[in-house]
Amino acid sequence: MRSKIFVGISVAVLCTLFSGCQKKIARVNPPAPTPVATAKAASPQETARATAPVAPHEAANTPDEATKQRIQDLLDRIQDVYFDYNKHNLRPDGEAALESDAKTLTQILKQYPNYKLTIEGYCDERGSEEYNLALGDQRAKQAEDVLVTLGLPANQLRIVSYGKEHPVCREHSEACWQKNRRAHITQDQQSS
Repeated sequence: MRSKIFVGISVAVLCTLFSGCQKKIARVNPPAPTPVATAKAASPQETARATAPVAPHEAANTPDEATKQRIQDLLDRIQDVYFDYNKHNLRPDGEAALESDAKTLTQILKQYPNYKLTIEGYCDERGSEEYNLALGDQRAKQAEDVLVTLGLPANQLRIVSYGKEHPVCREHSEACWQKNRRAHITQDQQSS
């Protein structure tokens, strides 16, 4: 009988302890979040930009006119990629030209996912129109492949071939023809 009383008291004590723990757990407030590493204080301009209402161009993930001008300034500095006669593979100087500003272009395109750049392929005046259109397309594609390898989003690049249309030089010499065998990067007019 003593063992039954002992078991009964033990059960009662255990029930009291468990019910008391549950109440304590229910009353415990969650710990305050620990602050993450603090960043440097924002400038007044950054604070104003961060708290400003979202403009329609930002909502559409396309750059505003000031950013488009910054992109155009960058594109104006980028050297065209030049090709050898009847070739579409990049020369080392062409790869260097693409690498020089690829990081900045990548940042811009990732910030504005609906914005696109166009890579234009050109040829010199020699050869048929059909041949030069195909060669210009291969040149633009080769430049696009390198830019994608360097981190630019492929879905934001468009290629177009102008073949021997729109030459930058109209003389009939090798020096002039070399200037026309190129790939040129510009803002896509369809995303403006």
